[in-house]
Amino acid sequence: MEFGCLLFLLGSSGVVITQSDTAAEDTDWSDVIVTSVGRAVTLPCVDWPLMGFVTINWKRKSPGMHDWKLVLSASEKERFFGSAAKAYMQLADSNFHKTGNFSLRFAPQSEDEGRYSCLISQQKKKLREKIILLVILTVSVFPSSPVPQQSTLLLTAEVSPGFAISRVTWLSPGGTPLRMAKTLGVVVAKLPQIRPNDQGKYICHFHPRGNSSTPLFPFSVDVAVHGVNVVSFTNITHGVLKSTASVSQYPLTITCSPKKGDYVLLYWRPPDKKSEITSLIYEYDRWRDRTVTAQSKTTPQLSLDGLKSSPKDGLFSFLVHPRLNDGGLYICEVFLDDTVFSQRTQLSILQVNAGPSLSCLVLTCQYTERSQVKQVLWKHQNKSRTLNWSALNPGRLSTEVVLPPTKETAGIYTCSMELKNGLKIKAVYTITLPPKENTESPGSVSPPYPESNSTSFLPSLSALLLLVPLVAAVAGVLLLRQKTLSRRGIEQSLSHYSGEVENIYENPEDVRQASPQSSVYMDLKPRGDDDVYKELDRSP
Repeated sequence: MEFGCLLFLLGSSGVVITQSDTAAEDTDWSDVIVTSVGRAVTLPCVDWPLMGFVTINWKRKSPGMHDWKLVLSASEKERFFGSAAKAYMQLADSNFHKTGNFSLRFAPQSEDEGRYSCLISQQKKKLREKIILLVILTVSVFPSSPVPQQSTLLLTAEVSPGFAISRVTWLSPGGTPLRMAKTLGVVVAKLPQIRPNDQGKYICHFHPRGNSSTPLFPFSVDVAVHGVNVVSFTNITHGVLKSTASVSQYPLTITCSPKKGDYVLLYWRPPDKKSEITSLIYEYDRWRDRTVTAQSKTTPQLSLDGLKSSPKDGLFSFLVHPRLNDGGLYICEVFLDDTVFSQRTQLSILQVNAGPSLSCLVLTCQYTERSQVKQVLWKHQNKSRTLNWSALNPGRLSTEVVLPPTKETAGIYTCSMELKNGLKIKAVYTITLPPKENTESPGSVSPPYPESNSTSFLPSLSALLLLVPLVAAVAGVLLLRQKTLSRRGIEQSLSHYSGEVENIYENPEDVRQASPQSSVYMDLKPRGDDDVYKELDRSP
């Protein structure tokens, strides 16, 4: 299957032909006729029968020319051809002088387009003149019917002269307007990945410019799809394998072909898999404006990148905010007619997590698509300090920070990953010392922040590190409440205390600011060996 090289300039469901697209011409005609090469046509010139000696002169002026040339001249007594006459051009009615039908009939060739003048004169006096613009249409279908399945169907329409048409529209068998493009005066509609349900009658509508007795000229073509034959794409160009990496949740663009295409398919192989089996997770057809995605919790959540590319114009790239397991191999295939460009991108993801463990904080650096990773390291901002780390599982590197943090252990912890191609990325985690006025607090962790071309999305440990002073504050409230109740001997319930919280963890500040008069008794119920107090129940 072969296609000509087409440079598309415009895409829409109905291509509008403007004066800038064609040579500027005056709309001095009184009628427009659209036909195709070899299809018999009649240029109408009808009047009431005239009495006396009448002469008919048919003349033609080619597009862009200023001079008229005689095509045919006839009278009641004699009939002859002028210097520009063609034998296949004849009067539609030889008894024109009796019927008043002065129309010209012929099967035009490609060079017969242009203005035609029907001049009726009597005794060298002009009686009537009508100018008709003849437009030659060329409609083609490729490949020819029956079309192989999965091939790209091209429906092209070209009119000459182009200035005679204001708009061209292709309709599907169901009457839906097709997206089109205009290139070098040719209007093209495409249907990639043709299927049997796409067969039927396709109609091309031409809307003339200027005066016309017919507001719309429809031309139809029948398209059949082969029931068995499926096209095989052999003209495939493979781009150089790209190796890249990103921090988890940091936006990343996966680029496809640098050239325009008709549609794109994106395949994905999960990270750290030895098998070369990939799954189709995204496809987009710009001609049908149709998108199909794989709906799964395990597949990457991505979309076409409209900022760095123009999907509707045929330039494709994908935007992804990758999770840890969204690394792996991405294969982007861009199809243009019968050619394919394939781009493979291998992606590694870096992610930092933090979690408590008895008397220390464990910082874990995880990474996927390990085959392209050269090394992963934990470093402290104090370069003279050496960190101890462990790698019990592949793709997982951990280091421990003893709590509470000290001047030596606080600061910025950086997990750096270097790929075999030299690309380096890093994620940072910062541990800060407690404020000087709050010596009871063992320390705090500042919110994570991005560094260089990476970022870190880690949970704050503020709640955990504030646990000790929080329990102390609660204990003080309980002792005060118990003493007040023993003095007064009065029972109180929670029902009449507006704004009281059911769980101390919901608003610890309320407890710190509680006055002795509004204090209540609470039972602290431990729920596990390694969890201090998960829930605080209050009772009168």
